[in-house]
Amino acid sequence: MQRLMIADGSDVVRKVGKRILSELGFVVVEAASAQEAVSRCRAEIPGLLIVDAALEGALDLIAQVRAMPNGKGVRIFYCVIEADLKKMMVGKRAGADDFLLKPFDRKILTSVFAGLAQAA
Repeated sequence: MQRLMIADGSDVVRKVGKRILSELGFVVVEAASAQEAVSRCRAEIPGLLIVDAALEGALDLIAQVRAMPNGKGVRIFYCVIEADLKKMMVGKRAGADDFLLKPFDRKILTSVFAGLAQAA
């Protein structure tokens, strides 16, 4: 099973995301802060990472994951509240591969991640 990490300061967002993504077949790990996410990634790098743009240190987290051994292989989703092109480009420059709009729900997560769960 593919390992996925959700780095978000909101307990509710992490719990809902974990429940939905676990049902899709992912092993989901949660991190409430950028520091916790970096620490968990050092212990075991995930295949996929969802990073909330509002998380303090979000861009540093992305850059640090990219610098880790095997960090280039992590598919990173930068989670933004609105399709703000400037914020999305900053995330892209930091190393994000793709974007998710918040708030997300079962339909959105299933459409984005169902194919990725099967590909693992």
